[in-house]
Amino acid sequence: MKRLIIICEGETEQQFCDDVLYKYFFEKEILIQSLIIKKSKGGIVSWQSLKTQIQNHLKQEKDVFVTTLIDLYALPNDYPNSEKNNVEDIENGMRAGIDTKLSQRFIPYIQKYEFECFIFCSIDVLKQNFKQEEAKFDFLEKTLKEFKDNPEDINNSPHTAPSKRLKTNIKSYNKIVYGACLTYEIGLQNIRNKCPRFNNWLETLEKL
Repeated sequence: MKRLIIICEGETEQQFCDDVLYKYFFEKEILIQSLIIKKSKGGIVSWQSLKTQIQNHLKQEKDVFVTTLIDLYALPNDYPNSEKNNVEDIENGMRAGIDTKLSQRFIPYIQKYEFECFIFCSIDVLKQNFKQEEAKFDFLEKTLKEFKDNPEDINNSPHTAPSKRLKTNIKSYNKIVYGACLTYEIGLQNIRNKCPRFNNWLETLEKL
């Protein structure tokens, strides 16, 4: 069985890996170990700090693969090619920055723009979990219709990023409380169908 370490930006991403991805990949004979970024214990850090953690894992275990699950939104400016504001360029720069003896086992992945875009894959799941009086479903449905072809394109403005839309329109929404459980209810296949970058990442991991 192959082993894969997923370095997660925070607790919600880690729980998502444990609850949603673990079983799926285990059935494909890939054992996932999800870890939170060490230096911050949850929360994005500088590229140099993350790079150190990535390389340490690759050095310590000669047969392990390493990937990341971090957000493009609010990514520090010191990440490679960050000035281009293009997620693929940044990922390519991250891999190029890893020691060439190790980089073949590193699969960088950045979620465009935020993990919370997954929650916009189903208005029905939101309605099942929040009461009418605590959520502005009209606005949320408008967002889903606008980005129905790809929730990953919900933009990264400080006011309109996926997490901001959820917090603004659902009074009781809390990422740590609801993030992983909502994505579990939405279902992995539904998320893959609507989020092509995420789906491409999983397809790459399936081929390890």
